[in-house]
Amino acid sequence: MTSPDRVVVVGASGFGRECLDVLEAMAVAGSAVEVVGVVDDGPSEVNLERLSARGASFLGTVENWLTSRGASDKYVLGVGSPEVRRRLVERLGDVGAQAFAAIHPSATFGARVVLGEGVVVCAGAAISTNVRMGRHVHVNPNATIGHDAVLGDFVSVNPAAVVSGEVVIGEETLVGAAATVLQGLGVGARTILGAGSVVTRDVPSDAIVKGIPARRATGDEA
Repeated sequence: MTSPDRVVVVGASGFGRECLDVLEAMAVAGSAVEVVGVVDDGPSEVNLERLSARGASFLGTVENWLTSRGASDKYVLGVGSPEVRRRLVERLGDVGAQAFAAIHPSATFGARVVLGEGVVVCAGAAISTNVRMGRHVHVNPNATIGHDAVLGDFVSVNPAAVVSGEVVIGEETLVGAAATVLQGLGVGARTILGAGSVVTRDVPSDAIVKGIPARRATGDEA
């Protein structure tokens, strides 16, 4: 019998607990996964109470876990910020910690999808054909990724967002809740697409855009 993957969630706040939902759903569906607990360098009392209420073990800081972890323990980054995820991966990679891909059983996938290490795909997400995702991409509940799209490392696609076909999104970019990126467009790295925005033309790196159609936010002119 195959030993289960022992997984620790890094992050005790909202998305960390959503990652617990994904992992628990995987286990119920028959995946060989065991949730060890949650680590966080500065959890709020409210989030600690919420973890306790659901029976999740709080293991202390990231450093606590790194000094006591089992050799086979893996991690999922339950952190919404793309920039913070990148920094955590650098820290965890330095000590040889291995990432785990958390995929909710209700998510759907087309053919020839390539997923990078540590991706998180939440309930109801729809991933079309020939999609490529980089490392530690987060696809939140009910988001849609169209055919032939490419998402760079640490991209976040928030709930109910739509990334249309043949879109290319640069690393560390955040697609806000219910935002839409139209067919064939390019979005640069480290960019924020505001919630509910509709992106109708290419967006450069290091920009903030919002609205319908999406335009660069005041004070963020190139």
